[in-house]
Amino acid sequence: MLRSVDLRGKHLTKDQYQRELPRATLDVAAAMQAIEPILARVKNGSEADLIALGEQFDGVRPASIRVPQAALDSALAQLDPSIRAALETSAERIRKVHASQSREEKSVAVVEGGTVREKWIPVDRVGLYVPGGRAVYPSSVLMNVIPAQIAQVPSIAVASPPQAENGGLPHPTILAACALLGITEVYAIGGAQAIALFAYGMDGVAAKCDLVTGPGNIYVAAAKRALRGIIGIDSEAGPTEIAILADESAVAADVATDLISQAEHDVIAAAVLVTTSEQLITDVAVELEKRVAVTKHSERIKTALTGIQSAAVLVDSIEQGLDVVNAYAAEHLEIQTRNARSDADQIRNAGAVFIGRFSPVSLGDYSAGSNHVLPTGGCACHSSGLSVQSFLRGLHFVEYGQQAFADIASTVITLANAEDLPAHGEAISARFESL
Repeated sequence: MLRSVDLRGKHLTKDQYQRELPRATLDVAAAMQAIEPILARVKNGSEADLIALGEQFDGVRPASIRVPQAALDSALAQLDPSIRAALETSAERIRKVHASQSREEKSVAVVEGGTVREKWIPVDRVGLYVPGGRAVYPSSVLMNVIPAQIAQVPSIAVASPPQAENGGLPHPTILAACALLGITEVYAIGGAQAIALFAYGMDGVAAKCDLVTGPGNIYVAAAKRALRGIIGIDSEAGPTEIAILADESAVAADVATDLISQAEHDVIAAAVLVTTSEQLITDVAVELEKRVAVTKHSERIKTALTGIQSAAVLVDSIEQGLDVVNAYAAEHLEIQTRNARSDADQIRNAGAVFIGRFSPVSLGDYSAGSNHVLPTGGCACHSSGLSVQSFLRGLHFVEYGQQAFADIASTVITLANAEDLPAHGEAISARFESL
């Protein structure tokens, strides 16, 4: 089911490996052109326009874009107790991990009488996007909201697409998750129009946000790219991907089911196995044929696994395999090798790393305590997953006394003149005129 890529005997550079490895291609530029009328309509429109867009793209006319508090309370009251318990357990673990990410104010005495203090301040207002397409993602509510709450963001809004089967409201489990976390500002809006609403705001509907986070489809990604600068973004977030580095010690059923679990998300989800073992590839292929046929979303999974973005990659050694997965920079990377922990220590590029047989990606998706909003498309080479830090800004507070200022004045003037910016130096020397 997975196509094969043989890299044995090829010891390549990082960029050469990247050219050899499978990757889904998304034409975000084309999507940006497609959403331009939507962005303009939201920027210049009214709630009636938002409702019309909901009807056009989601097949339902929400009664209002803002979800009534009664609907949130009702969703929580009617939530299956077992689901509520699972959400509460996951939330507790997410809070525990993310609480450790809080930043402390620090002050550095550069010289006597001259200090630079760094203070971490949360953004004033965030818009958190929770997708609602092929699946329901209350877990994404937890992953977005909890870090923002720990960062002490004072104003938090959530948007999720309206559902025809829910009378134009977002899915009730998403509403229940919001209510469970104390979120009262929720909007029944999806896609590019949701990102535009957060970016521009709309009188009588929603205030403008400073930052938007959360995954979505290609049109959400396109809207983030188009509106970046008007609003801060976490990442564009493309299709999900899993890479598994494995040797002959890996259990084929484990590998196969983990590949299937991520392929379940989308027909363009990526599933990549990197291994030293030809036998493992054969055994995994047998497991895939057996298991894909009987799982719920078999057609979607089969399409993803047979797509150009998925493959079984054969390498000479674990050392080469490490080079390969570091080049690939997967959103999710599993290490299923005999020396999994030490091999994992060699990983530089990944959204999150899952070590050993009993740390599958599914655990991280829900209840490990880690965040599942992660960089995709190779962006893990330069970007991190969502965290408390995503909602904080570091501000420097500079305070120099007279003597400390006088001691450094000539240095500043010299550098200002070297850059042909003499007025910078004059702003220094002018202060001596009135001493």
